[in-house]
Amino acid sequence: DEVVVPLKERIVGRIALDNIVDIVSDEIIVKSGEEITEEKAEKIERLGLEKIRIRSVLTCESKRGVCAKCYGRDLSTGKLVEAGQAVGIIAAQSIGEPGTQLTMRTFHIGGTASRVAERAFIKAKESGFVKYHNLKVVKKGNQFVVLNRNGMIALTDEHGIEIQRNPVVQGAFISVEEGAKVQKDSIFVRWDPYSSPILSEVNGYVKYEDVIDKLTVQKETDLATGKKQCIVIEFKGDYHPQILILSKEQEVLGIYPLSVGMHIVVEEGAYIEAGDVIAKTPRIIAKTRDITGGLPRVAELFEARRPKNPAIISEIDGFVEFKEEKGKRKIIVRSETGMQREYETPPGRRPIVYSGDRVIAGQELTEGPVVLQDILRVCGDKVLQERLVNEIQEVYRLQGVKINDKHIEIIIREMLKKVKIIDPGDTSFLPGEAVDKWAFREENEEIIKKGKKPATASPLLLGITKASLSTKSFISAASFQETTRVLTEAACAGKVDELEGLKENVIVGHLIPAGTGLKRHREIEIERKE
Repeated sequence: DEVVVPLKERIVGRIALDNIVDIVSDEIIVKSGEEITEEKAEKIERLGLEKIRIRSVLTCESKRGVCAKCYGRDLSTGKLVEAGQAVGIIAAQSIGEPGTQLTMRTFHIGGTASRVAERAFIKAKESGFVKYHNLKVVKKGNQFVVLNRNGMIALTDEHGIEIQRNPVVQGAFISVEEGAKVQKDSIFVRWDPYSSPILSEVNGYVKYEDVIDKLTVQKETDLATGKKQCIVIEFKGDYHPQILILSKEQEVLGIYPLSVGMHIVVEEGAYIEAGDVIAKTPRIIAKTRDITGGLPRVAELFEARRPKNPAIISEIDGFVEFKEEKGKRKIIVRSETGMQREYETPPGRRPIVYSGDRVIAGQELTEGPVVLQDILRVCGDKVLQERLVNEIQEVYRLQGVKINDKHIEIIIREMLKKVKIIDPGDTSFLPGEAVDKWAFREENEEIIKKGKKPATASPLLLGITKASLSTKSFISAASFQETTRVLTEAACAGKVDELEGLKENVIVGHLIPAGTGLKRHREIEIERKE
């Protein structure tokens, strides 16, 4: 797991939320509410802290604009931002300007070149003790085979502080058990870089289902070994090729769905043990894919568009099961409390989880891009904010463009400033209405004071075009798009524009409320000293 951006770079010029303390000497490096300077950021990095809490524009409680503490350093002066700085415009320019350097084309990732560069091992950066996270392993000889996906392996020092953490692929071989010590630069996890395997999690006998020669599979001779192999081919009709693992009593112990391109490794009727490979997908197939990069991807994220053929995500934490009903394959996620959710998988969409896998809410169950609105509904706005910042940054980083997080955070804050009313309670809102977060909060506080029933709402994600059109100021919205509609609606609703923003003041010819045009600067009186 490579470091994309060092922590140091992400925290310089931000304000710390908690006291940051050196565990060894108990010295406070940064006090709560203090700016993190370059030297302090270096110290924090040397401590080996993986994450710290900082104040962010995303969580700022300020009603109009953002407060200086949540914004942090003004990047043009190197000092804490002054009141009246037009940070929104700076954010928009900082994101828009490098946009001219982004490509418009779709990238093609994969092919022969990427095979050479693929690393197939994990190396210890420092000496430490091994810790498994969400790993299901089975012992084979003197090694441990990883049975599940989404597992992690970590190294900790003697104080229990994590030094490194890496994702582990299914089918990887771990040479040490949990708690064992590994030396610096030693390789302790390896896997096959050329194929991704499906492993059996149980002992039992193999049974093929819908594995039909020349219809769903094709037999080919492997030139290297001279053995015949079954390869799953594209097929028409209602077939679901899969491999079942049965007990002696013919009871089904495990179901493993097969997708196009997989090589079946086990013979029908053979006895296999947990950790044995059932089928493999050559990784060259797994790797070649198009990714929408550059400007189209940034626009897709900022406009919060729903992608074509999206991934299905789990709504609850639980364990995966597969079920077939009337020829349709369903993925069932069952939680430990007995709750369950069923998801129908569209034909041709490959599940990326297996029977018995543990999934968490918001995790993808099938291939495909994730719908942002689904993440918001399932995981809430905090997770979505983090994901959006990271995804947008990824596009720019791929092209070697550096943008400070705070600019992207400001735009995302605007995209998430509305809530959708579910139940209006005793308030004056209407069901399904999109209301500003602050108006919603204030109205609810008033209603609670009177002892009445407050409204409930869910967070709403708007694309930047939609967010601009739904601003408080109708003059600002009308100057942007759909002028007639905006003005007619404002006239019908008898709206009043308070002229709080920059655009509306420019349009009516006022001094703009930024910089020295702020109200508090305009009312300064100078006294003469006699």
